[in-house]
Amino acid sequence: MDKKSAIVAVIGRPSVGKSSLVNLLCGGKVSIVSPVPQTTRNAIRGILTRPEGQLVFVDTPGRHVSERKFNKKLVEISDRVLDDSDLILYVTDLSRPPGEEEEALVKKLVPYSGRLIAALNKTDLPEADAAGTLSFICERLPALRSSSIIKISCRLKEGIEQLVSVLFEKAEEGDILYPEEYYTDQEISFRVTEIIREQAVLRLREELPHSIYVEAADLELKNGGKDLWIRAFIITERESQKGMIVGKGGAMIKAIRLAALKELKKIFDYKIDLDLRVKTGKDWRSNDKLLKRLVR
Repeated sequence: MDKKSAIVAVIGRPSVGKSSLVNLLCGGKVSIVSPVPQTTRNAIRGILTRPEGQLVFVDTPGRHVSERKFNKKLVEISDRVLDDSDLILYVTDLSRPPGEEEEALVKKLVPYSGRLIAALNKTDLPEADAAGTLSFICERLPALRSSSIIKISCRLKEGIEQLVSVLFEKAEEGDILYPEEYYTDQEISFRVTEIIREQAVLRLREELPHSIYVEAADLELKNGGKDLWIRAFIITERESQKGMIVGKGGAMIKAIRLAALKELKKIFDYKIDLDLRVKTGKDWRSNDKLLKRLVR
């Protein structure tokens, strides 16, 4: 049987479950996950290889209607991935009624209907409105075939195999792009900073999660490549926010460090030593040069 391959853009509003779905499809920690909207800030690739071939999923930031420079940068990433992909996996949340953001997103997807697959997530929730969402999609995307609309639950892992089958059916013949054992192509430094940021976001309140980024200042393999030493910084916009991240007696930064170490040890075989600190990067979300490096 000839192999199939496709680059699949994963598109949707914030918090619809895109990253959870990519992790589930690829069988490993590809994207960080939190209840905070727009946790994903980059185009992150996850890889699924089956006997049928290979699907490369590109997880994108949630599309949010905003005039802020940072949010516009995130939407630019999503737009670029749409144009560069072979297939588009549109993920929506059945428990949330379509609103302004969903309307804007679906309007953006109309020209791509021929290579679009819709995954209707969170069927397991009592407030899920499958009929209402289906009606909305069929009305706004009339060219989308019913066979390309799949109901799923990431939490219960339902509908996932049906979704994979549809994606492979739509993929064209082609050589696989990555070795079969790969489930992501992220560099070590990026994975480290994302895991630290995930654990910080899960523990910080109010708007702090959006005000931070993580920088790996030093990574060094020691002991013949068996040990990985990391010095990283959680960087926040204002000096006044540093205390909240450090916590009373250093309790918060310690909790973030230990939780990040636990997650990193699930991913890497190294013995890991993490030196985690906090510093200020004033108004970093308005810094074009920095955004170009961080958001890509």
